[in-house]
Amino acid sequence: MPSVLTPEEVAAYHEDGFVFVRGMFDAEEIDLLRRAMEEDPEVAKHSLIRADSEGGGTRISLWNRAGDSVYGMAARSERMVDTAEALIGEPVYHYQSKLTAKDPEVGGAWEWHQDYGYWYYNGCLRPDMLSTMIALDRTDADNGCLKLVRGSHKLGRLDHVQLTPEQNGADPSHMEHILEQYETVDCVLDPGDVAIFHSNTLHRSDQNRSERRRWTLLICYNAVTNEALVREDDRYYVPLDKVPDDAIKKAGLKFASGGKEHFASKPYVPDAREASGD
Repeated sequence: MPSVLTPEEVAAYHEDGFVFVRGMFDAEEIDLLRRAMEEDPEVAKHSLIRADSEGGGTRISLWNRAGDSVYGMAARSERMVDTAEALIGEPVYHYQSKLTAKDPEVGGAWEWHQDYGYWYYNGCLRPDMLSTMIALDRTDADNGCLKLVRGSHKLGRLDHVQLTPEQNGADPSHMEHILEQYETVDCVLDPGDVAIFHSNTLHRSDQNRSERRRWTLLICYNAVTNEALVREDDRYYVPLDKVPDDAIKKAGLKFASGGKEHFASKPYVPDAREASGD
């Protein structure tokens, strides 16, 4: 199928650096994806804590291949792949997927950063990459939703510095001025809604101090001609076998099997200079 986006939404993505797609996945599909994240032993086995600078932490599970699980089918589905290709402008491959689990009252913050601030160190020469964030739960300001800086992708790749042992962030001395000049938008989503954002779009999220959890499934794509040159990081090009959209429901509650997903055993934090104390 073609991209799910209208020409106006494609134009908005290129202008703003992000776009929201309401109801991209229906209730049955979201139930399968949510249950897979809750029940798949491999997702639980590879759960990691990403600490923030405020004493909190977010649980993540990260994998680099789109296999035959129900969430692999979501990553390989026509609606996702065709939409990513329409925005990037050329064929794409699956770069990584990640469960971000902010549990009630303890879910940690993410500092201001660009995804390309990390991915550049995988040897991706261009920022022809994007992230799709699928809401598994209601996500809003109360439970630590994503915040996006409109138009910030046009700034190019910013210097990132080490803010915690497990998080790098955009240079705070630049962020102060960026936030004065650019609008910050809360990523308010209902289950099944999807936020798509450019790899240079600045984003962060606050701690979850609410009584509601905030779980999201992120699926990221890279242009085939921009494949990661650092081979040991496991994000280099592997052909993406696209499947029809109904493959998600046909898969049912299918979990990872045979190591096809290539789950990560530790967070990826490239070397960066420490932030100044000024």
